[in-house]
Amino acid sequence: AYDANRIRRHELTRPDKENDRVRNIATLNAQTGPVLLAYRADARLAALVGAAAAGKPLFAVPGPNDVVHTVWRVSDRTQVAAFAAAFAARDTLYIADGHHRSAAASRVARQRRAAGAPLANHEFFLAVAFPHDEMRILDYNRVVADSNGLSGATLLERIGASFTIEPSGAAVRPAEPETFGMFLADKWYRLRIKRELVPRADPVASLDVSLLQDRLLAPVLGIGDPRTDKRIDFVGGVRGLAELEQRVRSGRAAVAFALHPTRMEQLMAVADAGKLMPPKSTWFEPKLADGLLSQVLD
Repeated sequence: AYDANRIRRHELTRPDKENDRVRNIATLNAQTGPVLLAYRADARLAALVGAAAAGKPLFAVPGPNDVVHTVWRVSDRTQVAAFAAAFAARDTLYIADGHHRSAAASRVARQRRAAGAPLANHEFFLAVAFPHDEMRILDYNRVVADSNGLSGATLLERIGASFTIEPSGAAVRPAEPETFGMFLADKWYRLRIKRELVPRADPVASLDVSLLQDRLLAPVLGIGDPRTDKRIDFVGGVRGLAELEQRVRSGRAAVAFALHPTRMEQLMAVADAGKLMPPKSTWFEPKLADGLLSQVLD
């Protein structure tokens, strides 16, 4: 399903991280961390999950930040068949988090097939799947180390070519798409991109992370490739806007940007179009726990 693109990706993997995960799986002869998947909400699956979760859980494990991981076992053959049929009927699953794990699992399977291994667990990978309407992506914010040689006044003037700028007396957490918070010289500003500059027909170029990159970070601050440029860093939304302020006030960054989170519908639209999101477009919280369940491969 993964190799046939029924399990769809939305971002590139880094070769070094993928190679590390391949070595991890091959050395342990096991997968110890699940891939986080999403599927379009479905009443049939919701009923099956509700019935399965009505019983006593196999175990419940508290983790960091008051997160509890709860696992139920479905062992009744009729229920198992119903779950299998419901997922088999779906055209698509979407990788939310775990691109390196799924890519590495696919590579390990190809290696074992090539070595003549019989059909075994290497043809599968661990996954946890949620309906898309029960998942929420958090904001993934940006900080830039310097102002590209521009004074504060010149920077604001250059930004004003593509955005309206409104000073704010409080921290700006964007409440809607196409708006951004900016912390510069101990002040917050609310930026709104000019409507005529949004390419709404393009599922990637219309993302807030793309609008910020294409209309501000690249042309104004000189951030050409955010995947490799050492002048930019990324701050997961779980760390809050206070982290952005602290980075700038401490001198570790010259300017910080708060973004409206990418929506699950946007993630699925990008994957369905066979396109890729810019780096650091999504932040999922809570994270699935490694080692809670493991799959031995043979």
